[in-house]
Amino acid sequence: MRPALRAGLLPLWRDRDTVQIGVDPRRAVALTGMSDACDVIALLDGSRDRDQILAAAGARGIREAVTERILVLLAAAGALIDFPSSALRALPGELREQMIPELASASVSCQDGDGGAQALARRAGTAVQVCGTGRIAATLADLLTSSGMAARYGPLEVIAPDGGRRPAGDAAPDLAVLVGRQQPDLVARVQRAKVPHLSVSASEAIGVVGPLVRPGVTACLRCLDLARAERDPAWPLLLAQVAGRDANPPACGAALATAVAAQAAVQILAFADLGPNDQATANGTLELVLPGWQWRRRSWPPNPACICGASPPA
Repeated sequence: MRPALRAGLLPLWRDRDTVQIGVDPRRAVALTGMSDACDVIALLDGSRDRDQILAAAGARGIREAVTERILVLLAAAGALIDFPSSALRALPGELREQMIPELASASVSCQDGDGGAQALARRAGTAVQVCGTGRIAATLADLLTSSGMAARYGPLEVIAPDGGRRPAGDAAPDLAVLVGRQQPDLVARVQRAKVPHLSVSASEAIGVVGPLVRPGVTACLRCLDLARAERDPAWPLLLAQVAGRDANPPACGAALATAVAAQAAVQILAFADLGPNDQATANGTLELVLPGWQWRRRSWPPNPACICGASPPA
């Protein structure tokens, strides 16, 4: 183990005896009885193992018992990690600098002990297919790739018309992202193939991310249409007219498209980093209505009239 201060958090001093790791109170921890911690913290850059840290601190006049106590307190507070040297060495040189902020962000948000190494591995092992065209799809694919995900951008060709997998050797993705209004047959094929999929769209100056559909587990896109039809009897007729179509030009400017792509990327990264459970977009959508500034969540439970097999949450 190479103990290191969790990346992305600044060490600050509240007084001579109290160190605070991090600035924002939602992330920061404060530790008292740390008057000798300054020299020890300076050694926690991941370049030394535990014995080397003890030796280097001893050379600075800090007793081994004091250094051990500081390391224990930092570890108990979640401020100490095992420096992800193996994960960084495995990255090509040109990607290493790009991935260091991703590791730090994943480590702080997940509060892991390995500096984000496992989260980065999960991202690299999660195949995401971004289906759609236009600014949102292109921006989203770029964000996912830059975040260390195995993202592809293009049509979902590995799902056969009958909803099975094509025999060409390509594996279906772990998650399909359906950007814009998709043709009903594609949505049905993805549902039959039991491929998790996330709907993403922006039109009429409204951005929508979700739902995240886990076939047979959470509400599907047809569940949402059935719920809308219960509120508006004309919805099926309107839906038939808009299937696969978008207004030209779309009422989606650069800022909205970027916001939607970023929100979708956050949800997809959470899917990879934390797993599909308890996702904000499971049985729900996140919506941004301009000129408003706040994303709001709408709940869409599985519809009893749908044949998708999802059960309403308990």
